[in-house]
Amino acid sequence: MEGKTLHNLPFFWYNTYGIVFHIVENSERIGTVAELKLPAGMVISGRITPEYAAILTPEALELIAKLHRAFNGRRRELLERRQARQAELDAGKLPDFLPETAAVRAGDWCIAPFPAQLNDRRVEITGPVDRKMIINALNSGAKVFMAD
Repeated sequence: MEGKTLHNLPFFWYNTYGIVFHIVENSERIGTVAELKLPAGMVISGRITPEYAAILTPEALELIAKLHRAFNGRRRELLERRQARQAELDAGKLPDFLPETAAVRAGDWCIAPFPAQLNDRRVEITGPVDRKMIINALNSGAKVFMAD
């Protein structure tokens, strides 16, 4: 796999059991694995048991293939953007706000006032009763605190 980037690889879908669904674009291959009828272009590599037939129905496999065909272009685009952004960060560029959100940051806006219930803290719940937690509770401004 040396020399290949993630976005140049075919689509792979991994599930929690380690099954890999590999969809080969522009392929006419149709095959069966452990009694599964695969959509055109789909290859499954990994250990397949007969129990998978209950889950990996032809309809489910076709859905995976349709999702790949519908979203693979966007997936590759996002992976390319991720690589470009990582290259920028690796070169020392620091994270920043998006330019298109500048108006929000520069705007004259504020949040609504706090509800009265939040302005009057009556209880501060602390953790174990040790010196640090008691000091934090006493300095919290709460009228009452509880320690367990």
